[in-house]
Amino acid sequence: MSTTVETRVFNFSAGPATLPLPVLEEIQADLMSYRGTGMSVMELSHRGKTFIEIQETTIARLRELLNISDDYAVLLLQGGGRLQNVMLPMNLITGPGQSADYILTGYWGVSSSEDMPHFGRLNKAFDGSFCNYSRLPQPGELKLESQAAYVHMTSNETIHGVQFQDFPNTGSVPLIVDASSELMSRPMDISKFGGVYACAQKTSGIAGCTIVILRRDLIERGSDRVPGYLSYKKHVESADLMLNTPPTFPIYVTGLICKWLQQEIGGLENMERINREKAQIVYDVLDRHSGFYRGHADRPARSLMNAVFFTPNAQTDDLFVTEARKHLLSDLKGHRVLGGIRASIYNAMPVEGAQTLAQFMNDFAIRHG
Repeated sequence: MSTTVETRVFNFSAGPATLPLPVLEEIQADLMSYRGTGMSVMELSHRGKTFIEIQETTIARLRELLNISDDYAVLLLQGGGRLQNVMLPMNLITGPGQSADYILTGYWGVSSSEDMPHFGRLNKAFDGSFCNYSRLPQPGELKLESQAAYVHMTSNETIHGVQFQDFPNTGSVPLIVDASSELMSRPMDISKFGGVYACAQKTSGIAGCTIVILRRDLIERGSDRVPGYLSYKKHVESADLMLNTPPTFPIYVTGLICKWLQQEIGGLENMERINREKAQIVYDVLDRHSGFYRGHADRPARSLMNAVFFTPNAQTDDLFVTEARKHLLSDLKGHRVLGGIRASIYNAMPVEGAQTLAQFMNDFAIRHG
């Protein structure tokens, strides 16, 4: 298959995910020579003026889009969400026996909690394993501890297809949110959180960059015993926010995504409206053919980013994925943990992609139902 725009597939991969065409075109233009420098954007020195401007512009755009106040530091790190699962307790657990609350609503929330017991006591404030993570906590189900160092949650679970539309009130205990699969898909009131982090390869860029937004008072209270790269305090104190060579190309791409959201989409309110439209197109087919398709998530918990569903059996699931490829619908196979089918409809998925998928789903249900 050629790589022209006319033959691009609709890429429903959960990540690395599809990118906006205007962003890809700008990347293509900058690959050989960035803005008259005579060198590729991938060749720029991280200490040079040109890249420093790229990084500063990216952070400024993030602050504008998410309305991030100066009370928060914005770091562009490496290591993905997995490294943040270690850095957070290492920095924020400051006393022996101190606890942290974890809200476990899917695979990634559980993964986030696995390293925490190395640093303190893990309190499972909610554990959705009893329902195979098909729903979110109901009122009164969260068992939070008033003396916890922080509360951690995953706002959107890509594998199980559940998403918080509203965030719990954790009082004086800071709420830390893994927003890896939805950051900049909708407005977020950052002032409600102690911190938000996201690996970029789903809604915010490409693999290699992790966006960390953390309240400065939490950074300051961090232990001085945290070594080198693992210390938020050292990152903030380092010149130009560069404790080491940063992921220069992914930072550049994140900056382009921010620019696209501002100039092409018109902000996060518009992005949320478009994302809701796309999700509704897909979920309407699931509901219309409820005797054939079975969605994993309870309706109130359905994710706008990842629609997870099943046909009557595993063989038909496989057939669905195979036939979908013939219609330029790619990467719809569900995660190995859950199986089934997963359509990731992140920011850059056009409405046309959701419509094409919905038409195929409708036809497939009629032919095989």
